[in-house]
Amino acid sequence: MKIGVFDSGFGGLTVLRALMERIPEAEYLYLGDTARLPYGAKSRATVARYAASSARFLVDEGAEFLVIACNTASALALDAIQAAAPVPVLGVVETGANAAEASSATRDVMVIATAATVESHAYAAACSARGLRVIEKACPLLVPLVEEGWIEHPVTTEVLRIYLAELMEQARAAELKPDTLVLGCTHYPLLRAQIERAVPEALRVIDSAAVTAVQVERRLDIPRGVADPAGPARFFATDSVAKFRVLGSRFLGRAIEGVELVDLGS
Repeated sequence: MKIGVFDSGFGGLTVLRALMERIPEAEYLYLGDTARLPYGAKSRATVARYAASSARFLVDEGAEFLVIACNTASALALDAIQAAAPVPVLGVVETGANAAEASSATRDVMVIATAATVESHAYAAACSARGLRVIEKACPLLVPLVEEGWIEHPVTTEVLRIYLAELMEQARAAELKPDTLVLGCTHYPLLRAQIERAVPEALRVIDSAAVTAVQVERRLDIPRGVADPAGPARFFATDSVAKFRVLGSRFLGRAIEGVELVDLGS
């Protein structure tokens, strides 16, 4: 089985990392559309065009199943990707909402994500469709802090404290009793330990990367693999190959030796 994983940049490597740990028997193709990020500043039509071209590229390279590890693309372009790709497609918004539904006893959940994802209200729609009440919050400072490598930095600790305090106040004002927090950005799994320390112990934190890997495994009906990542992987980027190797290794948790530069057009 060849599994293609697509993101506009580096964050989706947390999803790939979880997949490789959970399903080491598979082969992996990862595409980071680094020449055209950030998707969050683009229109829905542009995101759909970019995402569809990326999906077609991965299918042409042999992908038999696609994981859209980009929240913006999952939120704005899942239909376009499914129309462009003649293979099954799973997006991280869907997997996050599924996990929230399974987790929440109060039926009240919170989501933190980038501004673009929150403005799309994709998580709110997906959770509402599952009978959940939702509070969403944009946390725009977290992505640059993660990419800077400031995972345990005091600045990151304070930024998280402020964002999460504001989120809890939103929930109280809405008279909700949330018991689940969804990390609606694939950068945020790197901050999971920090986030869990900053929220009440009873609040379950949903790691979008981990739950996506579990749901891919179930969808493909693959026996659970060993914990040691073993599956071979090829990496593609549309720009900044050297940066991809350095920064991507932080997200993947292991060295990335070879990255192939590809041109998907304008």
